[in-house]
Amino acid sequence: MTLLRTRTVQVSSPQQLRLQRSWYWYDWASASYVTVTAAVLFSPYLTSIANKVACPTLPSDAACNNNLHILGIGVAPGSLVPYLLTLSTIISAVVLIFVGAIVDRSSHPLRYLAGFTYVGAVAAGGMVAIGGTDWQLGVGLAILANLCLGAALIVYSAIMIRITPPDDRDYVSSRGWAYGYLGGGTLLAATLVLLVTHGALGLDKAGAVRVAFLAAGVWWGLFAIIPLRGLRTLNGTRPVQPRDRIGGFRQLRTTFASLRDYPQTKRFLLAYLFYNDGMQTVIASASLYGSKQLKFSDSELVVTILLVQIVAFFGAMGFARLAARYGAHRMIYSSLFLWTLVVCLACLLPERQLALWLLLASGIGLILGGSQSLSRSLYSGLVPAGRESEFFSLYQAMERGTSWLGTLVFGLVFQWFRDYRYSIVALLIFFGVGAILLRGLRVREGIVAAGNTPPRVV
Repeated sequence: MTLLRTRTVQVSSPQQLRLQRSWYWYDWASASYVTVTAAVLFSPYLTSIANKVACPTLPSDAACNNNLHILGIGVAPGSLVPYLLTLSTIISAVVLIFVGAIVDRSSHPLRYLAGFTYVGAVAAGGMVAIGGTDWQLGVGLAILANLCLGAALIVYSAIMIRITPPDDRDYVSSRGWAYGYLGGGTLLAATLVLLVTHGALGLDKAGAVRVAFLAAGVWWGLFAIIPLRGLRTLNGTRPVQPRDRIGGFRQLRTTFASLRDYPQTKRFLLAYLFYNDGMQTVIASASLYGSKQLKFSDSELVVTILLVQIVAFFGAMGFARLAARYGAHRMIYSSLFLWTLVVCLACLLPERQLALWLLLASGIGLILGGSQSLSRSLYSGLVPAGRESEFFSLYQAMERGTSWLGTLVFGLVFQWFRDYRYSIVALLIFFGVGAILLRGLRVREGIVAAGNTPPRVV
């Protein structure tokens, strides 16, 4: 214990601090799509289009008991977006592992970050073309944008390890998330103005939503220039050769096999699979639940997510301070009990009770900021040295709205009962299983086994 207290604290050098200041801005950039499109507007908008196709004689906001027919399978319109997220993640889970293995072998990781960013930004901005009954276009663009976002975040998260010593990672990861909450919140505030004043601008409600889709894509691509330029001097390990690309594809098998050598890393990933699926499904489905179950308007939902963004900024920074004293592991574990409470309260919330809904949103924001940022920094210590992108590809397959099991359960429960309250309460199992797995995690042992130096407080 004495050695633990007297170990030299590893702090960032001036050069690392400069790189970190550039690195933060990618969270600011990508948060536009995550917040405005994925978290708020896309689910209600695409569900309304699906309702219109399945029940053309009913208003788009009315309950629709008919099914869409996709490849001969009946799909409830209200389950379309959860199923879409599930499909998107299954595709990502395979593709992103290839991406991580290849990027680890690249001498120019920023080229990959730029490529994924601008393809994703174009797909996100291209959602401006979704209209009428064309839900298929929305499905295709969402899958492409989600895949590119996940791939870009693999590179981005792996870079954090290379520019940040262990003792600073909780702070740097939390600050990056805080930038994201501020960036997403800034564009969301502008989106709120657009939705409230769309009539004066000559737009109908659907047109205003499509303009917001375009703005999110442009924001993502525009602000990504800052980290791409600021990190341009960062090089990879060695140039990619043709045989390395082949090796990258073979890594799909060896990455999973190598987890046997890192049992604590494996345990964290399993815990993260469950509790992050629960978190991400709550976030991805919040606008759908608020719109279709609790009958809130688009403007009220934008205010809700804006409040979440503001509170999550303070939550991320507050949890970082607590982690410096108690350790990231303990703080994440504690947050799962708060998530369980939030889900229970959401299930009991009456319709159109905006004040209670906003109070609940504040609670979500507080724990969301801390649990997301500390999960990234904790995992960074469990990643084997030199295989950052490869292992973050596993992490990223379950990150930021790309959860698949939770959205599948959410969609299936609605398909069976046609009530989103049952879908919400079904998510409790994810937080419970995640907490059980996380409790048995031996963090210090896992960090040492991965060849890394444990931080002062684990």
